[in-house]
Amino acid sequence: MTETAPFLFVTDLDNTLVGDRAALETLNERLKWHRYNYGSKIVYATGRSLPLYRELAQEQALLHPDALIAYVGTTIYPDPDTETADPEWSQHLSQGWEGAKITAIASNYEQLNPQPDSEQGAFKSSYFLTLEDAETVLPALKSRFAAQELEVQIIYSGGRDLDILPAKGNKGYAVQYLRQKWGFYRYNTVVCGDSGNDISLFSTEGVRGVLVGNAMPELQQWYRENANDNHYLARSRCAGGILEGLQHFGFLP
Repeated sequence: MTETAPFLFVTDLDNTLVGDRAALETLNERLKWHRYNYGSKIVYATGRSLPLYRELAQEQALLHPDALIAYVGTTIYPDPDTETADPEWSQHLSQGWEGAKITAIASNYEQLNPQPDSEQGAFKSSYFLTLEDAETVLPALKSRFAAQELEVQIIYSGGRDLDILPAKGNKGYAVQYLRQKWGFYRYNTVVCGDSGNDISLFSTEGVRGVLVGNAMPELQQWYRENANDNHYLARSRCAGGILEGLQHFGFLP
């Protein structure tokens, strides 16, 4: 990777890009310069809803992204200043998604506490689930969905958040969609994350991945089990770790 080539930069927000204001300011300056001079693109991939993303953007000094991947990859906003979602991505995820049936099945488990309405997406059902209850609820839930022939995936992260998504609707698939749409090669794509719902970002072969130094145990375990030369576990936390990783891979000097 040459430092003057455009690259696709994708990052989670909470505890990945955000969490160290001084490091974020430095990283923003470098990314802004690279985007202006070489045409790199910046994408945020978050579990947050659009309203919660906007709250964070008001609180933190975030660069305006070239796209926002929200609701754990199930909605793409070409411009997060508007309410307009990418229609092709939404159409893709709508095939086979049976939200009402999924909600009905989940309601049988009292351990699943629905997240606020603002965090429920068109293709995302989200709940709170304790780590203790997850040991029994997750296998049972997967079995019920399989018995109903529902093509979904269950993502559990941070020992608290459970998201039920379409089988092809996560952060990783959303990045693949944008990468192909914009014409970036895998080796010119770098993804950054800290938690279990970021695992799909790192699962695409050939894509460079930066795990920040404060990555959660579930992501660090995944890294140990799947580590290769395309994955880098930073020493620094949050934006400092991202900057460290971008330099490691040669995206920035």
